[in-house]
Amino acid sequence: MALARSVREVFDEGQAAGRLRVPVAAWRWATGSGLVPAADVGPGRWSRAVVEAADPEQVRAALRGIEAGVAADRLTEALGVPLPILRPRVTASAVGHLVKAGLLVYLGGEPRFPVVHPDQVAALARRRDLPALLDQHVPLGPDQAAVRLGVRRTDFDQVVRLGWLAPIGSVDVDYKRHGGVTTVPLYDAQEIALLEVVRPCVDWRAVRTARAGRRSPLAALDPFPGWQRVLLAEVARIARVGRAAVVNWRRRNPDFPDPVAGTDVHPQFDRRAVVAWLLAHDKIGVPTGPTIAALVLAGAKGATHRFRFDDPWLSLADDAAGEDTLSGWSTDEDADELAALAGGEFGASLRRLAAPGTGPLAVPGQVRVIERFRSGSGGLRLTLAWPAGLRGTTALGPAGGVVRHGVAYVGPGGACVCARHDCGGVVPVSWCAEHGDAVAPVLEWHPGGGVRCTDLSAALAAAVGQTARATVD
Repeated sequence: MALARSVREVFDEGQAAGRLRVPVAAWRWATGSGLVPAADVGPGRWSRAVVEAADPEQVRAALRGIEAGVAADRLTEALGVPLPILRPRVTASAVGHLVKAGLLVYLGGEPRFPVVHPDQVAALARRRDLPALLDQHVPLGPDQAAVRLGVRRTDFDQVVRLGWLAPIGSVDVDYKRHGGVTTVPLYDAQEIALLEVVRPCVDWRAVRTARAGRRSPLAALDPFPGWQRVLLAEVARIARVGRAAVVNWRRRNPDFPDPVAGTDVHPQFDRRAVVAWLLAHDKIGVPTGPTIAALVLAGAKGATHRFRFDDPWLSLADDAAGEDTLSGWSTDEDADELAALAGGEFGASLRRLAAPGTGPLAVPGQVRVIERFRSGSGGLRLTLAWPAGLRGTTALGPAGGVVRHGVAYVGPGGACVCARHDCGGVVPVSWCAEHGDAVAPVLEWHPGGGVRCTDLSAALAAAVGQTARATVD
């Protein structure tokens, strides 16, 4: 009597691929992309019905793969061109970490440097939270960590010496002719990004702009256990709120960390526990990269050129006789082009400046490069300057430029059809009987929204108040 042949009812990925006569990588992509249903029997196991319902030709045709290095280059390009100053390049090993995190499907190759699907890489590159995903899932070696923090490697070594960061793992790197296999520590990228937030007493700008060969500003600090404990006032500085707000958080939230030292009047808390609580309750966020200032400048011939400053620092004077300055990290190519534009007799004109903390600004001329500084970490930082009295609000329209207000020598009368502003100025139009082209010179102009405009507005308000008081008297 012949024995009945058993029929397989449950398949793992290798068996499913064999049943359809397709590569295992093709089955992995089919399940990861939704071309076939997800495992319905258990983790990595499919029923016979699911496997036999799949179309082998479709599964085979959907498979396309790229090496981890190619995927890393595409993700790096998605972070910005040129790469932001506080962002290391995405490496092939980072792609392996993204696979472990479930953000990419493993299609084969060495797990540390896997083959992945180009369409999925493109979809990941389009995500606006890509920088945050990299910080969350991809650890960094010391050199990459220094780039992420925007400092020299020697400064990052000081951070580790002080105990502000500790390795979360390590990887063996074979340098072959340069010393053989070396164990390289790995650090949490999110903790690195948070350093500037959780250590607000450190002058990070001074650390980032330390010159080559100079002693690290962090070298003067000594490690001690107290670094890991914070008072309520320090928690307030981390969260950028008042101490009273932190006291309320502690009173109203039973999950607020308990003190680890100190007294009832001055309790001390574990810094890591407090930071974790602030993150969980959306009191602080993880910085994903530097802030950016976008500039549009025009030279003597009028052609406009666009530039980008990373980590900008804008200082606006309060006096029209003073000088405004803008500094930021730039590329060598942009720095050379910007210097050429501003090198003429009258400097460059700033058609539009969009920077954090202020509205769009413009300057009609005399914009010059006053400093070109190379930090020890290799970054190039430029400083621009211009007369504060020339700064104004950017005009609407693609051409940009400064908004101009005219100040009438004689106040506008009933026949004036020009637009009027709070400073008492007008924007003249050619058909105005009082201020048009046929009546000249009756106006002096000033940049609207600038220091001069503010001074005139204050003077006008004072004059109106004085007139009102005189009328009452």
